This record gives sequence, structure tokens and C-alpha cells, in this order.
Amino acid sequence: MFGEILDRAEQGTPVVIERRGVRFRLIAEKDRPSAASKTALFDFVDPAVMAGQWTWKAGAKGLGFTPRKRR
Repeated sequence: MFGEILDRAEQGTPVVIERRGVRFRLIAEKDRPSAASKTALFDFVDPAVMAGQWTWKAGAKGLGFTPRKRR
């Protein structure tokens, strides 16, 4: 399964993994870009995602959004 996640990152698909409330972005680097050539990964992020109301869930069909459980 981790190999599939690495394959997606290598193909340019943004991969975010969350563990205990900490988000990790996985980005494949073939050649290190200069600081001037970096571009944003997302043009728009839903405010509910940024507020932490949604998270990622890995399943048989890959990664997908799922509502965050309230404590």
C-alpha cells in the first residue's frame, strides 16, 4: 500500500497523510527546484478543510476525504 502512495506522489498527485492530528505532505522530488520556481500545490482549499473539519482516509480505492470525528 505504501508503494502505491509513493507511485501517486511520483505521478504528481498531491498526497497528504494525517497521523494524530499532524498532516504530512508527500511530494516526489526528481530534481530540486530553485526557490523562485516553486508553485502552489493547491489553487483553492475549502475553508472546512483548512478549519480541520475534514481529514483523509485510506481505503481500498485509495485516499479520500472523510469528516473528522468530533471529540
